[in-house]
Amino acid sequence: MKLQDFGYNNKLEKIRKENSLTNFEVGRIVLEHKERYIVKTEKGDFEAEITGNLRFTAASREDFPAVGDWVAITIFDSGASIIHKVLPRFSIISRQAVGQYAEIQIIATNIDYAFLVQAVDRDFNINRLERYLTICHSSKVKPIIILTKTDLTDEQKQSEITDSIKKRVNDVPIIAISNETLNGIETLKIIIEKGKTYCMLGSSGVGKSSLLNNLYEKEKMKTDSISFSTNKGKHVTSHRELIVLESGGIIIDTPGMREVGIVDSADGLETTFDKIINLSKNCKFKDCSHTLENGCAVIEAVNNGELDKELYQNYLKMEREKTHFESTIAEKRKKDKNFGKMIKNYKKLSNKNRY
Repeated sequence: MKLQDFGYNNKLEKIRKENSLTNFEVGRIVLEHKERYIVKTEKGDFEAEITGNLRFTAASREDFPAVGDWVAITIFDSGASIIHKVLPRFSIISRQAVGQYAEIQIIATNIDYAFLVQAVDRDFNINRLERYLTICHSSKVKPIIILTKTDLTDEQKQSEITDSIKKRVNDVPIIAISNETLNGIETLKIIIEKGKTYCMLGSSGVGKSSLLNNLYEKEKMKTDSISFSTNKGKHVTSHRELIVLESGGIIIDTPGMREVGIVDSADGLETTFDKIINLSKNCKFKDCSHTLENGCAVIEAVNNGELDKELYQNYLKMEREKTHFESTIAEKRKKDKNFGKMIKNYKKLSNKNRY
């Protein structure tokens, strides 16, 4: 298998040469588990760890390798390997790290397209879909909405869901499929391009692993049967993994996400909620928060039915969340800076007392 088969291109080769990395092997992270990685290279797949220097210089968890990264490695005769450098990423899909103060969790890197997977049964939630869209827009990743489990509903229900999406979401492809009847699978296969990387995002049990198996045409990812109590598949993917399809497309499967915390940026929200942004140009005040102000064009549009009320409320919620996260990041950086100064002053005082 050539590097190009799992996404390598001339731009990456240029970066490799510019960074004097031609003496190293180049590979792509296909699996990560507790800071141990599987790297796919032209010579095969190798288990790898990062160098001590890479670990020491990392300012945060974001500086560590992630699934989808291209890395420069040394491969030893024993079969072990060491990661020396992570090549620059052209896209990063990330969210707020669950249960960690002011931390960002990278979901995957170097993604061209994201499959936003939602089931058309009880799981469907357009507010959550807008969160996934915002993450994609922030990352400059092109979204494609995949509606699964169409065999569990009738055409009228599917049509209602599709119409509700189009009412709130502009210019994003929507593909309806069934992993059981395989309806729509061929349509999806046709749009998957060789050498392009696709990341699957969605809640647990929406059928991502079943979809991957159908695209891979083999049972690559383990799945369980549907639970009759919840009408949802029992999702068992517990890690992120990059898989090269027989057709040449590259898929990154991810565990189901209960929480989709927004970390960034104004660009993502502005693209997802472009209707609100366009309306806000007519607000009386430039710094209008679109909550209480007189002369707010957004509030006026909601009141007269021009703007969907739920879309508006979801925007406000995500905007507050983004602002809060940015403030916690700034606070954390300030604390880290003050702590660094304290350590520096302590060292100076210790050296002074020593002499």
